[in-house]
Amino acid sequence: MLSYASIFASVHRAGWQRLGLLGLCVSLGLPLNPLHAQPATTRLPNLGDGAELPLGAERRLGESIAREIYRDPDYIDDPVLGDYLQSIWQVLLDSARQRGELTPELEQQFAWQVALIRDRSINAFALPGGYLGVHLGLISAVASPDELASVLAHELTHVTQRHIARMMAQQGRQGPMVVAAMILGMLAASRTPSASGMSAANAVMVGGSAAAMQSQLNFSRDMEREADRIGYGVMTGAGFEPQGFVTMFEKLQQAARLNDNGSFPYLRSHPMTNERIADAQVRQQLLPPRPALALRAVHAMMAARAQVLTGPGVDALRAISAQGSASNLASAPVAKQAGALYGATMADMALREWASARQHMARLQALPNSDAPAAYAVRLLSTELALAMGDATQALGVIEPKVRVLAADDRSGHLLLAQSRLASKQVAQAKLASQELMLWLNQRPRDALAWQLLASAYELQGDSLRAIRAQAEARAMELDYPAAVDRFKAAQELSRGLAREGRLDRAGHIEASIIDARLRQLENLRREQALER
Repeated sequence: MLSYASIFASVHRAGWQRLGLLGLCVSLGLPLNPLHAQPATTRLPNLGDGAELPLGAERRLGESIAREIYRDPDYIDDPVLGDYLQSIWQVLLDSARQRGELTPELEQQFAWQVALIRDRSINAFALPGGYLGVHLGLISAVASPDELASVLAHELTHVTQRHIARMMAQQGRQGPMVVAAMILGMLAASRTPSASGMSAANAVMVGGSAAAMQSQLNFSRDMEREADRIGYGVMTGAGFEPQGFVTMFEKLQQAARLNDNGSFPYLRSHPMTNERIADAQVRQQLLPPRPALALRAVHAMMAARAQVLTGPGVDALRAISAQGSASNLASAPVAKQAGALYGATMADMALREWASARQHMARLQALPNSDAPAAYAVRLLSTELALAMGDATQALGVIEPKVRVLAADDRSGHLLLAQSRLASKQVAQAKLASQELMLWLNQRPRDALAWQLLASAYELQGDSLRAIRAQAEARAMELDYPAAVDRFKAAQELSRGLAREGRLDRAGHIEASIIDARLRQLENLRREQALER
């Protein structure tokens, strides 16, 4: 199976697989110490702002591609891994904002959403309009959050510098939706490797007049240099170690060899050039002596989680489980032990080996650990284990005591608490879950998984009207406007029927008004979608 980054290789030439600091940084004397990062007032000039493609058009272009990613079976919304990514992503956004790379207009207009892809390849990719994708294989392969931050910072820079918009302006000024048609054609080709599938995909590309653009949609060498230069400043300005930017090259060089599967040229993940590898090695030599990046417990556990969530197969899961019982594990550093035991517990859960899962979890909980994020990750996994075993009471006992101290942005904790309440099948718990989820969604209305859980909470309470409306909102947040319109219409019909029967109270009338307004909005968006296609 080809990766999404391979799909996007024509737009994102080598993307982060070409990640690195180029000779431009050395020749201009750019600082390598994050404590002396270059201030915004003395930054090198950027190449341009891509003004010929309006921000709104670029956002719609990204949405047209992201919509298909959300529909793909390999898209995964894992709140635990998502929170870990966000802990890095938000810091990078803050750094870009402080440096002036992320302007207020750009921040408001673009989505700035990161999607997880269930793929074992070491890849990440940027889309127009502030959409990014990260493969689980990347998270499982990097040795530190610093390495992961280097990839995200590079991709973030491609977006903030509007490289795709600038590229389109320079390469013929074809319409944004033509570009989307080409990318989606590549997506179809990568998912259907047979000759007939490839022919159908090529027809999509030709039908969208996109095949002619194929050789043009490559980031220029200057754009890659800019992504390296600014991304390095964003990363180090955020407090991450510069070694992480350099040590990624060893992994990316290996990944470039492994990912080359003989596909058609426009689907290849291009290997890194010798020039950029050499530049990275020079950069490493110029860095002042620093201790090696230490493995952190929370990262080790998240890497293990990503590895299991790729669905590696029964034999691989058994091998991961066996690592948690290795005789020499007790002599390993605590962080490595935590990663092995966390992965073993998750593998046991996937295999439904409950006795082994409990044993590995007990050993994980017994590890000496003063790291609060790591301890919380263990608590969340313990809750997931209880839910997987069908013990909602135990799950609530583990997670509910944390409800009063959950951080406002702790998505994994809030949603896992809701799942635990719903698993109890008790109406009282469902009411609590709906109240808590509504508070969450008032601040974060684009959370599709939260809307889905809210729909389940209302169903458990017998409130069909609100349940259908929540289902519709979930579809809308995944950009599936036709499905959202269908659900809103169903809710509208139900509300009218309840009104005719005299069973719609004042709160129900308010809900019906919201449904009518949202239906009009979504019908407009669906028409725009149809016109784009």
